[in-house]
Amino acid sequence: MNTNLKFVTVLLLIFCFAAVPMLVTDTAHSASLEEAIAQAPQGTEKGQIDPNAKPGFLGIPGGPQLNPIVGFLWAIWVGWIFSTVGAFGGIMAGVGHMTIYGLGSYAKTFKDTSPALNKGITDSIRVSNQWLVGTSALVSSFNYWKQKRLVASLGFFLGIGALFATLLIVFTTAGKVKFSQYQGYFGLVVFIIGGFMVYEMSPKGQASKKAAKAAAKAFEEAAKSKVAIENLGVKTLKWSLSKIEISFFGQTFSFSPIWAFAGGFFISALASFLGIGGGFLYVPFLTSVVGLPMFVVAGTSALSVLIGMIFAIFNFMVLKGVMIHWPLIGVELIGIFIGSMIGPRTGKYIPEKVLKGIFIVLAAYIGLKYTLLGFFGIKMPF
Repeated sequence: MNTNLKFVTVLLLIFCFAAVPMLVTDTAHSASLEEAIAQAPQGTEKGQIDPNAKPGFLGIPGGPQLNPIVGFLWAIWVGWIFSTVGAFGGIMAGVGHMTIYGLGSYAKTFKDTSPALNKGITDSIRVSNQWLVGTSALVSSFNYWKQKRLVASLGFFLGIGALFATLLIVFTTAGKVKFSQYQGYFGLVVFIIGGFMVYEMSPKGQASKKAAKAAAKAFEEAAKSKVAIENLGVKTLKWSLSKIEISFFGQTFSFSPIWAFAGGFFISALASFLGIGGGFLYVPFLTSVVGLPMFVVAGTSALSVLIGMIFAIFNFMVLKGVMIHWPLIGVELIGIFIGSMIGPRTGKYIPEKVLKGIFIVLAAYIGLKYTLLGFFGIKMPF
């Protein structure tokens, strides 16, 4: 069996494992949602349930009516941005679910009248984000593997660390996080990471990135000249539990599997709490701690995110009974697939500085927006 076939086989097995929540959650755990709806006060005011109203999100009477076309188009953008920079898939999915669809505002109406429903909707948003970014990570990992722009061993150790973290977060936070808390921390973490990336692009932050800059420059020149980038892609030079060494476009990079495991644990712990993939944390880790160029980071981040998302979704839905709105998710997954196929094919023509610039601008805006809204109730005008 050749290497490509092995990788495809692994991805298919992962996909089959991910399909388990689709088969078991609707019948096994719908009672908890129904109980939360039944316990909410009845009426037509905010924070109340009108039993005669048309079912909407999650089948809740009077819940938001979701437009599948909007979900499809937004999901294409989510898939493209994640597969291009290796980050912001879950964050953009969260923006779509919270703001564009208004599920965030809807959850907040039950803050005082029905805390159980408020937290149930919050958990549903978290897992819905994970479905989108997990699918994008699956498609992106395969595409970057074919282009030899993915460090599989690094992604694997990051992903293994993520497995332990997701178990911890699911069993300590599921059903316990209010939407305002989730929204505030969502924004604060994104904002801080954006600031870190600004520092990394400064002269001081770039001082120790000579190998990454040289590899990035060589890659950009190869992409412009239409050279087969696979010939100079990622190659493993040395493999051990103490040190792994790889080459990319004539430059050598090394990392410790133990530090990769630790990084994956802490990154995934925070990402699982926020209900996102963690790419916006993996990217700074891979560029700053490991020292890889962005053209390798996107694929490696995608593989790490994929492993973490599979188990986060499984734990939330199968073990904790979190529900999601399948009519919306089904349409969004089609859009995610399309965007994730486009990203790796267009991203190689975008300069590394531009990729990092996109990352920073999105982090600054989204971080500030949700920090102010979640913690202080201040809504930005745009």
